[in-house]
Amino acid sequence: MKYSRLEIPELILCEPKINEDNRGFVYESFKKESFNDFLGFDIDFCQDNLSYSKYGVIRGLHTNTLNHAQSKLISVLKGKILDVAVDFRTGSPTYGKSIAIELSCENHKQFFIPRGFLHGFSILSEDAVVLIKIDRYFAEGESIGVKYDDENLDIDWKIPKDLEILSDGDKKLLNFNSFSSPFNYNTKLY
Repeated sequence: MKYSRLEIPELILCEPKINEDNRGFVYESFKKESFNDFLGFDIDFCQDNLSYSKYGVIRGLHTNTLNHAQSKLISVLKGKILDVAVDFRTGSPTYGKSIAIELSCENHKQFFIPRGFLHGFSILSEDAVVLIKIDRYFAEGESIGVKYDDENLDIDWKIPKDLEILSDGDKKLLNFNSFSSPFNYNTKLY
């Protein structure tokens, strides 16, 4: 597995080595030891979540409250998505900045997003199945979020406005600048 730090260095792109032949392919999608060695701290993923969505769906931007925040490793089992992380740590030199990565079942890339970041994705293919590994269990009532189309964030979700599909909850989220982040730059990311 090749690991690369992105423009926001806490965000990691993971690219597996694909072993392909006339039968198909196989690759190592996660190896705890090498991943933790690269990070410099231990991540203990405890749950895998699957998400199925059709073209035009935008999920996000979400995180959890400070004591229930989750680190995530995102991969795509079917289709293609635009995966987005926004630095939500007040005092961070990259506060409010985002990184968007296209993940697909064809490129096999994965995106690691630690605690302290907002996360969302849009479906760019006819449909998509997304696998999300998390390091803390879901806590009812602890989810928080910011509007996906906040003009201060200026994220291009690559979906025409008239084809966007959002949950009722995501439509009601607050703007980035009107929300008080529970995270600061010194927040422990793991």
